[in-house]
Amino acid sequence: MKIQIQKLNILIKASFILLIFILGGFKFVKENKTWNTDLPKKSVSYFNSLLFNNGSQIIPFKNLADLKIVSINLGSAYSVEFDAMLRNYADMKSLDFRNLPYLHIPDQYNTLIIQVTSEALTQRKNIDFILAAEKLHTVVVAGFGNQAALSALDSLRSPVIWNQHEIAATAEFTAQIIFGGETVQGHLTDSISVRFNKGAGYKTDQTRLRYTHPEESGISTLKLNKIDDIVNEAIREHATPSAVVMVIKDGNVIFNKAYGLHTYDGVIPTKVDDIYDLASVTKVAATTMAAMKLYDEQKLDLNAGLGTYLEDVKNTNKENISVKDVLLHQAGFVNLDFYSYLKPLDHQPDSSNLYSVKLSEHYFLRNNYYQDVMWRKMLSSSLPTRGRYVYSDISMYMMKEVIEHQTQQPLDQYVLKEFYSSLGMRTAGFNPIKRFNKNQIVPTEQDNYFRNTLLQGYVQDPGACMANGVAGHAGLFASANDLAILNQMLLNGGTYGGVEYIKPETVKLFTSSQSNVSRRGLGFDRGNGTGYPSTSASAESYGHTGYTGTCVWVDPKEKLIYIFLSNRVYPSASNKLNSMRVRPRIQDAIYEAIAGSKTDFAKAE
Repeated sequence: MKIQIQKLNILIKASFILLIFILGGFKFVKENKTWNTDLPKKSVSYFNSLLFNNGSQIIPFKNLADLKIVSINLGSAYSVEFDAMLRNYADMKSLDFRNLPYLHIPDQYNTLIIQVTSEALTQRKNIDFILAAEKLHTVVVAGFGNQAALSALDSLRSPVIWNQHEIAATAEFTAQIIFGGETVQGHLTDSISVRFNKGAGYKTDQTRLRYTHPEESGISTLKLNKIDDIVNEAIREHATPSAVVMVIKDGNVIFNKAYGLHTYDGVIPTKVDDIYDLASVTKVAATTMAAMKLYDEQKLDLNAGLGTYLEDVKNTNKENISVKDVLLHQAGFVNLDFYSYLKPLDHQPDSSNLYSVKLSEHYFLRNNYYQDVMWRKMLSSSLPTRGRYVYSDISMYMMKEVIEHQTQQPLDQYVLKEFYSSLGMRTAGFNPIKRFNKNQIVPTEQDNYFRNTLLQGYVQDPGACMANGVAGHAGLFASANDLAILNQMLLNGGTYGGVEYIKPETVKLFTSSQSNVSRRGLGFDRGNGTGYPSTSASAESYGHTGYTGTCVWVDPKEKLIYIFLSNRVYPSASNKLNSMRVRPRIQDAIYEAIAGSKTDFAKAE
């Protein structure tokens, strides 16, 4: 009788909490039927997800660079949704072992995420497979269905996440728990077996991005629909053939949409995980990240002259230019059109021992052109605006040289090792054509003035391509999700996934105002609070734009990240994206949605 009363109390409490969730979303019923349908599913997922055997705190995952993950399905009907959510956090392989007579443990992976159902655990071969796997690998079991099936895993020592409901929402929810996007708080209310007894269950904290609905951040889905109108207008007016827009509020991904086709006359629809040429966003997403890390390690003195780090700069007019002035674009550097210096003998259509720098499919630059021509031009260039703010790519060419000298590693390898791989950024990197299927990379430009070819997977910027695709000012490619991860780390004060990448005081230093003559931070562009980058962006905002039609802006005041990716220079450079104010209009629409939803909530109260 006592147990029955306890069950009844728990049921009443859960029903009451669920009712609060439903009533909280009631006013959105007329605005968005999808949210109203999904809300109870999300609530059910939350209150019934349980985590066991996590004494070693394997969940949520840490140090992703060390994990070679495979997701193995032994019975779930929603493995596609489950695996798709996993890929928001890390690179992984999917294997479907349902209905196989013999189950083989893959040796090339060190981390196995095994999806099971209560029905699957009635088969002895599945249980034996799981028990054998944990002897050789890190194993996490993601289970769905009747909790009584947990008794089949009594001898398992690996983490088990269990949800009684087998639907797409719980599959996605469970996948997020594994990486710390969602939290788990529940415990067993009744004993099932020796290991899974009453009260069992571990709690976790959110350590990574959560993928959810706008309403979880108090924003109406309907109020964000204005973004669709702006982007679709841009595509109709040929301001860009494609775009991806992503919005993160309070650590929650609340908007993530792809628009258009890769090209105006193409057939490939844009996807949210497509890879774009980020252009000058490289400055903050690669070069400045590296500079911050070196500053943390006391390997970079902001007040030191360039000659302190670069032997070639000594005895030139750049020897005493401080690193700080370089990062602020106050060094006086001029802009140089490097491809205008090319001579016929500098390139040829086929590769050879002397021409190995590949700029496109049929354009190969002679070896050492960067050192022999480009670097020498930079060293001998004048400094007509020393001390004034003049935006120049030469600043980040210089910073790349400093970083590579201090790390003794190429810039692309350093940021991949120190940031991208560990953070779970699956696409971010230079020269993506070497690593990804071409159809996943959005074409950037039909180059009719230099390489005379379609640029797809080769950096659009002429100087960066002549530097073998790796430069401090351009060359980085990535998906919107990767930029979301990187910038959430900054918004968190340098920590993500339970790992500190940059000290919080360093993040504060680099992203705050550091100039008496401009709005700039160290490497970062900043909002001025009076209309840039948008009317509503606060003066605390920091980020950067890119020539190819990209931008990322972080507003600490609102705990907001806005990402816009496009290929506005396809087929050739057009100023329509700028003249139509597409990027700032979208940004303002986001702030309007936030403000409007706050007003709605206030009225509801």
